[in-house]
Amino acid sequence: MGQPTTLKSISSLLNISVSTVSRALKNHPDISEKTKKKVQELAAMMDYEPNAHAISLRTNTSKIIGLIVPALSNYFYTSVLTTLEDESRKHGYTLLTLQSGDDTNIELQNLKLCRINHIAGLFIAISPETKNIDPFLKIEKNGVPVIFFDKVPEAENCNKVRMADEEAARMAAEAIQKSKRKKVLALFGNKEFSITKKRSKSFTEYLQKNVPEVNVILSFVSSTQEAVTETEKEIIHHNPDAVFCMSDEILTGAMKAIKKLKITVPQKIAVIAISNGFIPQLFDPEITYIETSGMELGKLAFSRMINYFKGQTSVQELIVPSRYVKGESI
Repeated sequence: MGQPTTLKSISSLLNISVSTVSRALKNHPDISEKTKKKVQELAAMMDYEPNAHAISLRTNTSKIIGLIVPALSNYFYTSVLTTLEDESRKHGYTLLTLQSGDDTNIELQNLKLCRINHIAGLFIAISPETKNIDPFLKIEKNGVPVIFFDKVPEAENCNKVRMADEEAARMAAEAIQKSKRKKVLALFGNKEFSITKKRSKSFTEYLQKNVPEVNVILSFVSSTQEAVTETEKEIIHHNPDAVFCMSDEILTGAMKAIKKLKITVPQKIAVIAISNGFIPQLFDPEITYIETSGMELGKLAFSRMINYFKGQTSVQELIVPSRYVKGESI
């Protein structure tokens, strides 16, 4: 592989100074149109690309935005990623995407990679064990905005963009109340996440206050497979007439168990979930869900980043509203 084309190599071939080449490529008014044309045509022919790293060091600016997510196999995060990539491209930025696997050590390694690449800003959905957000706030003190999204820390001294978790859980509880079901298996995610705490608290408090006769069986699972096992166990031992799932991953596991046990939906058991909207459509009957849109979250998060670049640096918590989407499962 040959050496990359540089300003110096272009200047040597045209017998002009490096500074003249640089200004010609920037369309500087001091350079004649004839010289500009010669420089730009040669640069195109030689596939010249500016050294983004050198430019960022010289100007103290960068056009790279970092994104750290638990996993891209998650459909919700895929939709967030797609939106952030689209928005980044529109605004002249490149998105550097990294996965933590919900591992705090990998998360910090990813943060180091972001620093090495001189990112202009960072989006991150934290892992369940991340309690200390100081490493992230430290880069913000150096002028790099950090936007925590979806799985956000409980600390108040940081910028967050999240779903209306309490509202979504309450809307699901209201739907169960209207269905007049009496025994609900409520499947929530990792207990360490603030998102789980918000959703479980809102869901249980609504039912306890408004329909105290409803028996709520609370279960916490950390994967689709755990949701399969837990749903199967609780159906066999406690025979619930409704299942609530706080995420698409949990819904997938719960439905696998329900299908395995040959239980009809909604005749024998009602199902409702909080979802990005794609997974519920894969089942027959389609699952009723409370929509939490990854696309809308991505748009709001990017808008917050751009406003930060424009000087709106004060701490904010922005929330994407939820909506009820009726299926045939409840």
